[in-house]
Amino acid sequence: MATFTLPKNSKIRKDGKAHTAAGASRVKKFKIYRYDPDSGENPRYDTFEIDLDNCGPMVLDALIKIKNEIDPTLTFRRSCREGICGSCAMNMNGANGLACTTAMEDLPSEVRITPLPHMDVIKDLVPDFTHFYAQYASIRPWLQAVSPAPSGKERKQSPEQREKLDGLYECILCACCSTSCPSYWWNSDKFLGPAILLQAYRWLADSRDEMTGERLDALEDPFRLYRCHTIMNCANVCPKGLSPARAIAEIKKMQAERQI
Repeated sequence: MATFTLPKNSKIRKDGKAHTAAGASRVKKFKIYRYDPDSGENPRYDTFEIDLDNCGPMVLDALIKIKNEIDPTLTFRRSCREGICGSCAMNMNGANGLACTTAMEDLPSEVRITPLPHMDVIKDLVPDFTHFYAQYASIRPWLQAVSPAPSGKERKQSPEQREKLDGLYECILCACCSTSCPSYWWNSDKFLGPAILLQAYRWLADSRDEMTGERLDALEDPFRLYRCHTIMNCANVCPKGLSPARAIAEIKKMQAERQI
């Protein structure tokens, strides 16, 4: 079994005090939310100093360095490191984003990191996505059609039809937008939130899908759709530059048009 050796003059902190980067000329301080439900202790913040000359440029690089060299108990999600998977979504200095695409130089001298807001925390920076994924499943995020597919062929789209999916299919379900939305904070048990509604519109906008009416019926609810008040936090924080608010507006437009 592999062994873990702490660097000289370092030790695991479990008291909320700081780990200092002694002798470093360029230092970045990280104040990180810590919570272990198995310990029975209250949540706390631990502070770590990172030598920027011996670390990669992104926030995720610093977290990995802390876990590998200072405190192996630090827990967070990460995978692709390319802004594709959405695993390392967290709140950095009050704004949601991906740690792998957030440069340390773009943040002030002290970086305060917490889990995505208004979600249950499994441990440290890992939120519980159980409810979020259940909401995603509720919109049936797959192609639904009643007509038989062409024999041995795909269901085709014109370039113009395919273009309508741009700005929708790129969503990586990181939940940065939904957990930035006050309406979702207040009504997450009923309101689907920006991420799920953007995904819902992705299928409504797909020319190959033949369940538009059924999909709109499922969204016709005072809470599931209409709790959006166009605050625009979702568009401001999306790491892919998407606009869930626009998708929600398009769904509302479709609902109104079918009533005429």
